Amino acid sequence: MEAVLQTKGLLSLPSKPKTKAFYPLPHGGLRHRFNSGHSLNTLKPKPLNGLSLSSNGFQKFQCFTTKPQLFGQKDRFSPICKAEAAAAADGQPLFAEKEPPKFMGIELVTLKKIIPLGAMFFCILFNYTILRDTKDVLVVTAKGSSAEIIPFLKTWVNLPMAIGFMLLYTKLANVLSKEALFYTVILPFIAFFGAFGFVLYPLSNYFHPTAFADKLLNSLGPRFLGPIAILRIWSFCLFYVMAELWGSVVVSVLFWGFANQITTVDEAKRFYPLFGLGANVALIFSGRTVKYFSSLRSSLGPGVDGWAISLKAMMSIVVMMGGAICFFYWWVNRNVPLPTRSKKKKVKPNMTTMESLKFLVSSKYIRNLATLVVAYGISINLVEVTWKSKLKAQFPSPNEYSSFMGDFSTATGIATFVMMLLSQWIFDKYGWGAAAKITPTVLLLTGIGFFSLILFGAPLAPALAKFGMTPLLAAVYVGAMQNIFSKSAKYSLFDPCKEMAYIPLDEDTKVKGKAAIDVVCNPLGKSGGALIQQFMILTFGSLASSTPYLGGVLLVIVLAWLGAAKSLDGQFTTLRREEELEKEMERASLKIPVVSQNDNGSGSLSSGSSLNPAGGDSTGASSEPSSPRSL
Repeated sequence: MEAVLQTKGLLSLPSKPKTKAFYPLPHGGLRHRFNSGHSLNTLKPKPLNGLSLSSNGFQKFQCFTTKPQLFGQKDRFSPICKAEAAAAADGQPLFAEKEPPKFMGIELVTLKKIIPLGAMFFCILFNYTILRDTKDVLVVTAKGSSAEIIPFLKTWVNLPMAIGFMLLYTKLANVLSKEALFYTVILPFIAFFGAFGFVLYPLSNYFHPTAFADKLLNSLGPRFLGPIAILRIWSFCLFYVMAELWGSVVVSVLFWGFANQITTVDEAKRFYPLFGLGANVALIFSGRTVKYFSSLRSSLGPGVDGWAISLKAMMSIVVMMGGAICFFYWWVNRNVPLPTRSKKKKVKPNMTTMESLKFLVSSKYIRNLATLVVAYGISINLVEVTWKSKLKAQFPSPNEYSSFMGDFSTATGIATFVMMLLSQWIFDKYGWGAAAKITPTVLLLTGIGFFSLILFGAPLAPALAKFGMTPLLAAVYVGAMQNIFSKSAKYSLFDPCKEMAYIPLDEDTKVKGKAAIDVVCNPLGKSGGALIQQFMILTFGSLASSTPYLGGVLLVIVLAWLGAAKSLDGQFTTLRREEELEKEMERASLKIPVVSQNDNGSGSLSSGSSLNPAGGDSTGASSEPSSPRSL
């Protein structure tokens, strides 16, 4: 016992020890065991999994060891000493977390998130490209329809259905789990596209009210061709709206909502731009798919509905990709743990639809996000619809139109792939704010070039003829370049910026805010652009006459976009700093105090003093004993 007491506090013994069993001391005694010297070379401490100490402290400190055995007694581990951690003096924690396994510098847990998410995004955008290229050809080239149907569809059909879906989604979000909500939303899309290719389109001649539409057209006149065409080919219009909603619902709400749920801000800043790499490979391959089926239709003999054949094939691909999306979602939910979020954020109670809308309208943060989405929709629509009218004039045949759209999608995928490679560098070097302002700047500059070519195309005709192009063909190509650059900036920078802005929000605002912004504001932007164009056409007589004024409207919208991006940058930065501060405070609250020794030889808590190299008294230690903090 005397040898034990000479250790001066390095041992913690009960006040009334019970002497039921005799534990033989090691050779040389316990004092010999704790002194620095040659004995420490012979008696090495047992390695501890999950614990980390510095090289200095490890020679001076054993936390747990095996008690010497009595006859018939099993091995037991018992804390026999509480020493001040020399690791604390080195600035290292006593109990350090075991470093997670990595592959190519990335944690395996992170890879289990990123790879399935990238595959999901690939499948979703592969489908979206096929649906986007098909819907325009389907409604524009149908008998009794024309390009005038598109603005009416976006304004009077797509927007009401989007609002109705948002209301339904908000109610479902209050009663269903996130996983059940995902399947409830995506499965009807997959079922509809499969049914359209194999049932609705082949039987469309039987349930389309062609005769009734002809009577209405004769009585109302050709200026109502667009609205009447919606009634005439209602199943095609339903396909058009479902294809539009695929981009708003499946891409924006389901995928990005799921990605925001399982990733942290740091992971998002690193990997969100890279999601588009796989997605834009999908654009390239899906563009080639559309191109292939467009050529297949032209090679079939007379009397064969080549469009029906190609539509069945493409819808089969859409259904298979939809099944793959569901599989990846199921796998991630079963194998990837959710990240820990700050507990300080207020959990809002379930709200009614009107309460949700009032809450979202009252939030400046959400309003700025809505401005970004609406401004993009209006700006791209002002340029894109004008470009599609020129495209229709240059390629009146459905085969040629669809073939050009396939090439356009492939070029968009290649350009966006390159932008994705640059996006992470842009985020790292210039930050969120600069990245959010690139898309409106690109759209403004390229849009001005496109409108200028349309306005001053006639004087340029002789110069263009030397290159074998007409002003119309040149406008088609310049408009295509404008759309390619704008959409590549959107996919690589605008979408990641928008989704990253949701992450610091609480769960209720995140879920309902995304539904309101992405499902309503996205179609609202497109419909707003269509309404502006309709007003300009009715006021100035034609789309060409209204082109200068459309350019002025584009300038105003983009300036408002840039202002909202600047305001949102400040708010996002503030929320990020608050979240980082909360995480630091949570980590600080989990620090484990260690026991030092005072002059009386009793153990006391200390977080920063160092251990005497000789194992003697420590200086500056607290003389009052205290209890360790419970974990």
